[in-house]
Amino acid sequence: MSAFVPGDAVMAAANFDFGVHGVYGERVVLPEESVVRRPDGVDAVTSAAAWLTYSTAYGGLVETGELAPGDHVVITSASSGVGTAAIQTALRMGAVPIATTRGEAKRQRLLELGAAHVITTDSEDLVKEVKRITGGQGARLAFDAVGGPGFAALGDALMPGGTAVLYGWLDPRPIQLSMNWPLTVHTYANGVLARKEAYRRRAAAFIGSGLASGALAPVIAETFDGLEQIADAHRLMESNTHTGKIVVGV
Repeated sequence: MSAFVPGDAVMAAANFDFGVHGVYGERVVLPEESVVRRPDGVDAVTSAAAWLTYSTAYGGLVETGELAPGDHVVITSASSGVGTAAIQTALRMGAVPIATTRGEAKRQRLLELGAAHVITTDSEDLVKEVKRITGGQGARLAFDAVGGPGFAALGDALMPGGTAVLYGWLDPRPIQLSMNWPLTVHTYANGVLARKEAYRRRAAAFIGSGLASGALAPVIAETFDGLEQIADAHRLMESNTHTGKIVVGV
């Protein structure tokens, strides 16, 4: 028996092959295990911006990185949809989010979104700033969307025995590891974890309760009305001038 009935409001779990199950359409067909129930009282735009970002932040920070209250966590590419979700997730866990961004343009917005500290990597030394913020100890956790040679500096910014969770590769160059050992490195694939029903239940509970309490509130950069504007949405994404999630309504 299906867990869903016609008319149920759902969200895509993003745990499928996008080349097989396309979701740019007014009607889509997905396996039952690839949808999760939309939290009560959450509108379509908010739910569209919620699942992938918050489940990635929850799965990477909490389930994989074992984020705990009081931990300092460095969040790279912090103005992205997942980055802003990670800031809120860290705050909800009682941790201290240190956001990184390349330039000054997004510093104030990241502070407004709850980042305890913002490091601009084009003009500031990441390792020195993290050590300064943490009183010389280093951060307990890094949550990285970039990879590449800069991944080594993230490891250098951690306390001995710290953990780095790599969930993206915005920099396609080979990843370099820090010699600041002992160091734990996890590569994180949210789509793989989301194929497990028990994880989907845990993530849905975390996200749903967070949205209900207001602790989690998706940052939406812009909403485009209609699939005919999909090219404009992608142009905005490629410009990297936005903060948060881009939503296209159908």
